[in-house]
Amino acid sequence: MIPYGRQSIDDEDIAAVVAVLQGDWLTQGPHIESFEHALAERIHARHVVAFANGTAALHGAAAASRLGPTDTVCTSPLSFIASANCARYVGAKVTFADIDPKTLNLDPAKIPGDATGLVAVHYAGLPLDLRGLTSRPRVVIEDAAHALGATTPDGPVGNCAHSDATVFSFHPVKAITTGEGGAVSTNDDEIAERLLAFRNHGIVRKPARGAWAYEISELGFNYRLTDIQAALGTSQLAKLDRFIVARQRLAERYRKALADLPVELPPEPHPGFSHAYHLFPVQVDRRDQVFSAMRNTGIGVQIHYIPISSQPLYRAASPPVPNADSAFARLLSLPLHPGLTTDEQDQVIGALAASL
Repeated sequence: MIPYGRQSIDDEDIAAVVAVLQGDWLTQGPHIESFEHALAERIHARHVVAFANGTAALHGAAAASRLGPTDTVCTSPLSFIASANCARYVGAKVTFADIDPKTLNLDPAKIPGDATGLVAVHYAGLPLDLRGLTSRPRVVIEDAAHALGATTPDGPVGNCAHSDATVFSFHPVKAITTGEGGAVSTNDDEIAERLLAFRNHGIVRKPARGAWAYEISELGFNYRLTDIQAALGTSQLAKLDRFIVARQRLAERYRKALADLPVELPPEPHPGFSHAYHLFPVQVDRRDQVFSAMRNTGIGVQIHYIPISSQPLYRAASPPVPNADSAFARLLSLPLHPGLTTDEQDQVIGALAASL
């Protein structure tokens, strides 16, 4: 089976992990801070706080941004459910803005006026243009789980040029991996301090009273990343540019090969933006039949995503999202990852052509 995504691990990554296993720290050690600093430098952010996974990072961003029961948080229906759940975790109400069919990102013009929070998803790795917000909610969190390595006219995704915080995921199919892992970037010192406490049971150290002293004033969680994961992340981060270039080259090869087929290609970035191509989602008629036919030939296509708004947890309170529903019925993610060979890609193209 040719998977739609997978990790790219080399001997340098393995050596980085082995070095931690042979050292003094497995968790809460120096490699976590090193990884955070390296990522902050890469994305031009003031702070980065690492988390156990992307969902934990979204929860932390919502809590540290002071979203709560009096807030209504808007997000895209075309995303993984964690984009909405993070608001529910802090007691906020969730609503959805339908997508723009030209970008597959949420349409800023459809954000409801009473939304006090926004989780702005960069679907498939294409940045949502946050400059287009006509009315900025009090809290803006970028869900950049797909978009590490993408850029906007204001710089790298994650620099929080138009947001309070940006969240990343380091799951194995993402741009870089720590196994499981996530991070939040922010330029706000107070949000960063709250994130550090939130991921560690709410603990705030009080060294003036002794090396052992701490206080817990707010509820926190054990959402810590390990030194093992952080060492892998630092090694992977050094290869991020190479990984993104490989994804972009494969995406361009798909575009040329599929240009004459009855396939709607993914939206391309606007001038000044670049695409991270976490996914290569095409749209086809008879999607379910095409999916089954390709899977039967060993091509691990996937569907991203069943709209969150259609899930029983959210269905009753969701506004109509016809654009997201229409896109979902036709979306099909083709295999795309840095290790995909041209021979494998040709197999994918041939199988797609035969199944249409």
